[in-house]
Amino acid sequence: MTSIRRIPYGRQTITQEDINAVVETLRSDFLTQGPKIAEFEEAFASYVGAKYALAVANGTAALHLAALALGVGEGSRVITTPITFVASANCILYCGGTVDFVDVNEKSALLDLDLLEAKLEASRHRYSGIVPVDFAGLPVDLERLRSIADRYGIWILEDACHAPGAAFRSKAGSWERCGSGAWADASIFSFHPVKHIASGEGGMITTNNRALFEKISLLRTHGITRDVALYQNDDMTAEGAWYYEMQELGFNYRMPDILAALGLSQLRRAEEGLARRRAFAKRYDQAFAGSRARPVLPGESQLHAYHLYVVRVENRRSTYERLREKGILAQVHYVPVHLQPYYRRLGFKPGDFPVSEGYYASALSLPMFPGLSDEDVDRVISAVLESA
Repeated sequence: MTSIRRIPYGRQTITQEDINAVVETLRSDFLTQGPKIAEFEEAFASYVGAKYALAVANGTAALHLAALALGVGEGSRVITTPITFVASANCILYCGGTVDFVDVNEKSALLDLDLLEAKLEASRHRYSGIVPVDFAGLPVDLERLRSIADRYGIWILEDACHAPGAAFRSKAGSWERCGSGAWADASIFSFHPVKHIASGEGGMITTNNRALFEKISLLRTHGITRDVALYQNDDMTAEGAWYYEMQELGFNYRMPDILAALGLSQLRRAEEGLARRRAFAKRYDQAFAGSRARPVLPGESQLHAYHLYVVRVENRRSTYERLREKGILAQVHYVPVHLQPYYRRLGFKPGDFPVSEGYYASALSLPMFPGLSDEDVDRVISAVLESA
């Protein structure tokens, strides 16, 4: 009996160039805290159009550090979306803040900016900031969000883990890449293996704010500095080159050079991978037009990065199981954060965010990664049309 080859919803693509880059670093003098970190940071900042980029251990560490640098602490109230991975909300709790949610837009599954405006206008609470999520690779309208945030004096921490290469068109007609720093105070990315740029683990924070950059730089390495110009202990000025100061309660959230070497190699192929994702999405769009599998489509002012290709189906459970029988390992993204047991203990309950809950009940993520073949895509399309 011939076994069915399984097609996952996402998978890394590792080339010989990637392997060579890692081996070269393994043979170098630095496995961590070496030159590959700065090289990766500079290349990534250039890719998204930001002034500064800081490589860290993973996307969650990026969220945590950015939230700390933005001043989240006891008394801070921060809004995010229920349709995201839990880290987008957890980072606020790590810092001692309070999380609140705004429901998503029915068509895009992105945080609904109309509902956000209404909440901010009606709320008796003062909010400190907002964590919008470029869910599936579909960019949030950060220009509009910036105008809302400025009106209420709140910061923006963009969770762009799904969206390197995604962009939205500004009112001036220019395309603004996610993470560029043009509208958000800081943005974060993930290099988990199913993401566009895979380094095993790893994350990046981008910003155009020099003060934030310096604060995050300190926090990611135990709060320690060796910069003589920044030393605070006047009585230790005669110490030698061995001296350092811990000035903040920081963390060991560094990225090793091995991961940076792999990430840098992957970054060089980022546009090629993005083009393949968009080509596959176009084929899916055409195949599912008018079918029972309804794609979540970008608007005219959005360039989708397609970390995920999401369709909505009425009979999600049975469709999911029939696809798995055919070797198509579709996935569901995500269980709404407010329905997780931990968040229910914080007072959230079913029915609080009905659009998010309705989205969750029907959403299915289909295979989407550059390593798919045309035959794989044909097989996915046939299986979905037969199963939905």
